[in-house]
Amino acid sequence: MAILYIDNKPYEIPTGKNLLETCLTLGFDVPYFCWHPAMGSVGACRQCAVKVYKDENDKKGRLIMSCMEPVANNQRISISDPDAKEFREQVIGWLMTNHPHDCAVCDEGGSCHLQDMTVMTGHNYRKFKYKKRTYNNQYLGPFLNHEMNRCIQCYRCVRFYKDYAGGKDLDVFASKNNVYFGRAEDGVLESEFSGNLAEVCPTGVFTDKTLKQHYTRKWDLTMAPSVCQHCSIGCNTIAGERYGSLRMIANRYHGEVNGYFLCDRGRFGYEFVNAKDRIRKPMIHHQEVDHTAIIHELSILLKQPGVIGIGSPRASLQSNFALKALVGEHNFYHGVSDNEHDLAELAVKIMNEGPVRTPSTKEVETADAVFILGEDLTNTAPILALAVRQSVKQEPSAQAVQVNIPLWNDAAVRGIVQDRKGPLYIASIHATKLDELAAATYRATPDDIARLGFAVAHILDESSPVVENLTDDQYQLAEQIARALLAAKKPVIISGAGCESDAVMKAAANISWALQKRNKQTGLVYTMLECNSIGLAMMGGHRLQAAFNAVLNGHAHSVIVMENDLYRHGSKSDVDAFLAACKNIIVLDHSMHATSSKAHVIIPAGTFAESDGTLVNNEGRAQRFFQVYEANEVIRESWRWLLNIGAGIGNMRMSAWNNFEDVTHAIANEELLLKGIDKVTPSPQFRLAGQRIPREPHRYSGRTSMHAKDNVSEPKPPEDPDSPLSYTMEGYRGAAPSSMIPFFWSPGWNSVQSVNKYQETVGGPLRGGDPGLRLLEPDATKPVLYFQGIPEAFKPLEDHIWILPLHHIFGSEELSAKSPSVEKRIPSPYILIHAEDAANLTLHENDPLTFYIGHHPYSLPVKITTAIPHGVAAVPYGIKAIPCSELPEWATLKDESKINVYTHGRVNIKQT
Repeated sequence: MAILYIDNKPYEIPTGKNLLETCLTLGFDVPYFCWHPAMGSVGACRQCAVKVYKDENDKKGRLIMSCMEPVANNQRISISDPDAKEFREQVIGWLMTNHPHDCAVCDEGGSCHLQDMTVMTGHNYRKFKYKKRTYNNQYLGPFLNHEMNRCIQCYRCVRFYKDYAGGKDLDVFASKNNVYFGRAEDGVLESEFSGNLAEVCPTGVFTDKTLKQHYTRKWDLTMAPSVCQHCSIGCNTIAGERYGSLRMIANRYHGEVNGYFLCDRGRFGYEFVNAKDRIRKPMIHHQEVDHTAIIHELSILLKQPGVIGIGSPRASLQSNFALKALVGEHNFYHGVSDNEHDLAELAVKIMNEGPVRTPSTKEVETADAVFILGEDLTNTAPILALAVRQSVKQEPSAQAVQVNIPLWNDAAVRGIVQDRKGPLYIASIHATKLDELAAATYRATPDDIARLGFAVAHILDESSPVVENLTDDQYQLAEQIARALLAAKKPVIISGAGCESDAVMKAAANISWALQKRNKQTGLVYTMLECNSIGLAMMGGHRLQAAFNAVLNGHAHSVIVMENDLYRHGSKSDVDAFLAACKNIIVLDHSMHATSSKAHVIIPAGTFAESDGTLVNNEGRAQRFFQVYEANEVIRESWRWLLNIGAGIGNMRMSAWNNFEDVTHAIANEELLLKGIDKVTPSPQFRLAGQRIPREPHRYSGRTSMHAKDNVSEPKPPEDPDSPLSYTMEGYRGAAPSSMIPFFWSPGWNSVQSVNKYQETVGGPLRGGDPGLRLLEPDATKPVLYFQGIPEAFKPLEDHIWILPLHHIFGSEELSAKSPSVEKRIPSPYILIHAEDAANLTLHENDPLTFYIGHHPYSLPVKITTAIPHGVAAVPYGIKAIPCSELPEWATLKDESKINVYTHGRVNIKQT
């Protein structure tokens, strides 16, 4: 610790930080533009000037840029010195010379960091009276609007897009004082993290195009803390509503999960909430009915025996548990494919019973060696991929520390590091965007990836199983990876369900367990396919195929399908047969899909924006999302519908549950692995100074003239019985508990930069700790029992091809694919094959390839590559016309009903 004197007052501070970061942590308002806590300092904007003195006798001092000055013991500075204040005002003056007078129409107006800084520096009137410089704006795709005339040349956008996120197609172009930030030509920004430019930019150069389409001021939004629904990482978000529609998703800082950033799927995938084909009315046999008729109908249907329930990995714990309580534990089935069910249960078992801890995304950033097995993280867990991009900087950055360059000095660190990267090894089915950072890559089938992983584990610990018949190249690569992991201080192994292989996940576990014997800092991360895959696995339930068998064998006749399109998780033939055999199909969901189109009874469920619920992310962290607004008509949470139905049929257990808290307490008491989830957020009775926490900013303007034709009075706001939040602007204005911060605002800080005021230290955890509760922790006391059963090496087969799923950030996830802006980025269906296979089949790019899975033919245009193994093909997961629920699978290139009979995963050729 050190003593820092600020305007002659002493403060005890930690060392290793710069003055700007330290002053902000202490609560001082120092203006800045180019500095960002996640990206460090470059000293480009000159806005954060303070005066520093040699000692207490120095009365003159000198001006320095606080973001470029390290703190030191007994250092003396002044923020309020007249010279410093005048300098800062002059800097903002010339930065604003070409900035347009368009605050009234700018999307950032009222939530703009530039506005905050101009007020903070006292720059109230502009002195520049001449013609302003103007630029042409570019089309950058469906996500972002570009208004280059507002730029103040802080360089933040390029620093994030290129240096932090690894983007290639946005840059700075300059000639004299003409500086332009954009693409070489109009076109869609290629980075999966481009939407962060809307928050990174301190002005309105890059703004959210989806918000602009139904424009509203951000202070007129009703907001609530939420959790992203579009992958297993569980990024924290702020959801904003106006006039009964969801208008915006913004980042909600979480020091351990997503930090300051979101991926584009998480930021722009929300528009399915506003879809015109939403299920908004209860229906019986496609006829709209009211709430009473639905409850009456279900009370008749569900009193009969033989009712089963199918849950969902995209539904909350509360909804799945309520369904389980309604139909009974023995009649509750996981709504995922059997393979996905097994993979999720395997991940839970490894995380809960193994000796290796699962690090958070933030901890992955600090790893100094990473080995990825079978995952294309950019497409399955984008924010984790962003963390891996930072991890490769750890080892080379150590050289900067050796020569006394602080890590926050971004320009200097990059200068000494140059292009050097830390050890990253990737074994995947095909090329990934992280390959450019890797020390070595390995393209193979899941079985061969698993074999490489088992080989690495055996090199690390000879008591793990040995892999037979490795090639020399494979063994040398395994040795190289093992050496790098052993040399690291904080190695991390990453795998998951992306390639649908339990062997790959077991190999990753073996590596981490072998490594952990020598290094207790070893981490193991698994990614899953959906936002609550881990939570559903922790709750327990039967396989989906067992549900099909129960109906087909006559043991059940009715089914409740909750928030699930079964065609995404079972083969078309199996689902068709199952639904045809069901006497009553009851679908509880918010979106129309193939399953709901065949339902006898449809019940309108709320989306995440209209619901309260808890999800468990890939590291076992339980996090709650809050209802942003009460839905119109009869839409309500799935769990609330199920409570009403349970009461209607006389389920005494469910009749005692009246609200969210009751259901959550029941889960904590009855589900062993979910014990403690009732402590994730404070109870609905929680108050601060006797007041609720407002969902609306204090500037919220209420009803506007656009609704005057309907009603000129302001209706009474609804009351929230399930949380301490209110649906008004009235309430406690101080700091809320971290799990219930609905938006970031502080006096003088109207933009997202106000998050500094909510953190214990700038860039550190939120005050009171980051939200969520980790439910899965390792058990280091149990002996390590390595997984056995190493798969055989893959061998291509004549007339057959092994088809694997290929994940895309846009299109592979069900809900975000319904968003109009995301829909524009979804690729058309295709099949990816190796160039050698294409030559053998005399195929060219875009030629149609017909293949058979079972007796069903599929025909897709061909894409040819060398970045995929010979004898293997890949198709986009989740995209229309592709049978992803049946993959991985052998497919025949001829009509198999005439040629072959084979079993799943292993060909058994019989000439007929």
